[in-house]
Amino acid sequence: FFLYMPLTAPHTPWVPTDPFIGSTQVGSYGDFVAQVDAVVGEVAASLERSGVAGETLVVFTSDNGSHWPEADEERWEHMANGPWRGQKADIHEGGHRVPFLVRWPGEAQAGAVVPDLVSLTDLYASFAEMLGRTLGEGEAEDSFSQLAAFRGAAAGARPSMVQHSLDGMFAFRSGRWKLIEARGTGGFTAPRRVEREEGAPEGQLYDLQRD
Repeated sequence: FFLYMPLTAPHTPWVPTDPFIGSTQVGSYGDFVAQVDAVVGEVAASLERSGVAGETLVVFTSDNGSHWPEADEERWEHMANGPWRGQKADIHEGGHRVPFLVRWPGEAQAGAVVPDLVSLTDLYASFAEMLGRTLGEGEAEDSFSQLAAFRGAAAGARPSMVQHSLDGMFAFRSGRWKLIEARGTGGFTAPRRVEREEGAPEGQLYDLQRD
């Protein structure tokens, strides 16, 4: 079987149900995230009860970073996007670097951390390889199989990635480097766009291992 289960939480409006209200120390957003954790736990428990957990690949991920502005970081003393700069909709890492967790008994190495570059588009080619299906010409051209990474091996299947922000600011990610075509965040965090002054750089270039 294949189950695609897109949760509406923790997208706005942040409306956790009664059992989760006040369950964290970071307001209604934190409570809603805790509810997401509980729902994922229910899915895992259902797989166990059904007797198929040992032969089921589970992937948990997100389509973007958390909507967590600087004011919330200060108010709650909490970094919803970890150490990464920016938030949902921004071109910086806080908008694009998301959790990507795999549980696959007997295949995925428990506790393994793989540093490979992965895109959600890679799920297509990964599932195809898992099923022994060869992709046709022109099919899923932007998808790279991450099956080796799922098993805990750093294989480097994806050489690069194109990203874009809420207002269409583009970035190119390759290895440790990230090149952003313009100045600003391109998203929710101010300043969205920075007018280029004479002699100033046209864009932004980051070594993500150092900055």
